[in-house]
Amino acid sequence: MIASLRGTLIALSGGRAVVDVHGVGYAVAVTERHARALRVGESIELHTALIVREDDMSLFGFLGADELAIFELLRTVSGVGPKSALGVLGAMEPGSIARAIAEGDDAPFRAVSGIGPKTAKLITVSLAGKLVAPRETSASASTSESSHGAPQGAQLRADLTAALTGLGWPERTAVEVATSVIDDEPEAAALGLPVLLRRALAELGPRRSTS
Repeated sequence: MIASLRGTLIALSGGRAVVDVHGVGYAVAVTERHARALRVGESIELHTALIVREDDMSLFGFLGADELAIFELLRTVSGVGPKSALGVLGAMEPGSIARAIAEGDDAPFRAVSGIGPKTAKLITVSLAGKLVAPRETSASASTSESSHGAPQGAQLRADLTAALTGLGWPERTAVEVATSVIDDEPEAAALGLPVLLRRALAELGPRRSTS
């Protein structure tokens, strides 16, 4: 496993950087946002992930350990490969990713090339609770909740139904399951949409969605 590299940047093209480490050049995939901050000839240090496949070995590099950790988490989501995970990090800062997941907001992920609506929703559901949103976001959320109140009743049911239909389930099925999950949980509002969505998906079980 190659966990990090420290050396001289000797080539840079698009999202591909070549780092010379004691005479050995390592080709590393980086985000385009990261690449714009690099300069050939400078000394750099990258946190890296080595992805080994049957016919390929690829290195992915990141400025900080937080980006690497998010990259690894994104790869645990069904449908998200290394390139898609890198694309997410290229389009969003770690704090923005954590914020979107904490709020169950899949819109920023849908805007990333290679991430479809279903995969975007899976990212927010699968990674809920695994990333801590920036402190100011939590404070803002608390203020919002105290001012407007947490989603309850019909609104919460509508949000859960929309999340299920967004994942491909028929509206009738989504409404039935959303109602069942919310009615069975007295503290549904306190649990939040990501937890309720996981419960709804568990209740749906192996049933296949239809158009």
